[in-house]
Amino acid sequence: MCNVCFWTPIVLDCSLSAIRMIYGGLPESGTSIGAHIMNPEKKKSDKEKVALAYSGGLDTSVAIKWMQDKYDCEVIAITVDVGQPDDLNDAMRRAKEIGASRSYVIDARKEFVEEYIFPALKANALYEGKYPLSTAIARPLIAKKLVEKAVSLGATAVAHGCTAKGNDQVRFEVSFMSLAPELKIYAPTREWGMNRDQEIEYAEKHRLPCPITKKNIYSIDESLWGRAVECGPLDDPWMEPPEDAFKWTVSPMNAPDTPDYVEIEFERGLPVALNGNKMDGLTLIQTLNQMAGKHGVGRIDMIENRLVGIKSREVYECPAAITLINAHMDLESLVMTKDLLHYKRKIEHDYSNLLYNGLWFSPLKESLDAFIEHTQEHVTGTVRVKLFKGQATVVGRKSPYSLYDEKLVTYTGEGDVFDHTSAKGFIYVWGLPSKVASIVKKKKAGGNAG
Repeated sequence: MCNVCFWTPIVLDCSLSAIRMIYGGLPESGTSIGAHIMNPEKKKSDKEKVALAYSGGLDTSVAIKWMQDKYDCEVIAITVDVGQPDDLNDAMRRAKEIGASRSYVIDARKEFVEEYIFPALKANALYEGKYPLSTAIARPLIAKKLVEKAVSLGATAVAHGCTAKGNDQVRFEVSFMSLAPELKIYAPTREWGMNRDQEIEYAEKHRLPCPITKKNIYSIDESLWGRAVECGPLDDPWMEPPEDAFKWTVSPMNAPDTPDYVEIEFERGLPVALNGNKMDGLTLIQTLNQMAGKHGVGRIDMIENRLVGIKSREVYECPAAITLINAHMDLESLVMTKDLLHYKRKIEHDYSNLLYNGLWFSPLKESLDAFIEHTQEHVTGTVRVKLFKGQATVVGRKSPYSLYDEKLVTYTGEGDVFDHTSAKGFIYVWGLPSKVASIVKKKKAGGNAG
């Protein structure tokens, strides 16, 4: 009945103007009328395709609806799995419910471990000596996967949900520019002018399925390498982080009263086994996150200098990262010569800044990677770590490439092979430049006094 009513005007008046009146959007010439009649949704497919890095959180959930209204575009939600424990299938469902035309989850965990975490581990990457860069090193991989998917789907733009105050906007956009400079970049959170409370109100007004409410106000980012927590009471740097901010680690006060020991085996700088059990990188990190987290290891509370010029209070949980970096650094101290070790420590500082500042795909990082990789030639051995009350303390290390010689360091007298008589001559030569400089300075001072 309804179909007869709908089609009757076309039968009575088959003029082009009548067809335009019913379907809308038909061009004046050059396009098949039949194609539009058979596919009334043609106009929708003509919209610009934008691939959004979708986390499932507040910002990117709001971004789907906002970009559709603002740009009249087709939003494709793409979630990259870098080890976050969220239900990503649920995130994919919510993206579609909000209005994404399509949604995808890309499992990049193995690639994250082997091509991003492990290079950072070899470099002992700790921004400002504390932060293992868990979020920072995930961003270039997410950008890479987003670009690959965007290109395959014929999208002409990519988008992210990062704010104007953060570092992630730089990491994403510099990566986009390096990988696919032809793609347009949308950053809706920099444009809409809403604060966090207003975003929550926007989501509630439009009934967007979103896990963030005014009662659950933490901003959380998770990857296999760590968990970052911001906002709410953490904005006050004087306030101790409340326990509800932590999820991966128990409070050191409530941690077991008996320590656990874990032996971590390395081959050429890479962890390959825990307590004698060989594991792939993904399983090893997941296992160590649980082992160390149970003892409260990996909590970080710091004032961080952001790339955009402001200081921020950051809280992290990185149990596996802290444990592995501690062990790796200790093994390096056993097998590297003094000058190489000290020089590498300088490079590590620059390398960490490079990663933090979003320059993963830069020529400088590629060159530093080559140097760091060469330093790992002899970083093979086993490190024993004591996990206890928030600390991952190295209590033993061994390596077939150890430069430690007990006969040189012993003070017992037995088996001592160090030539004690050489010390006097060494000290004379070592201190001679300072001695000469002091003599000249005193002569000059005496002459001026005269």
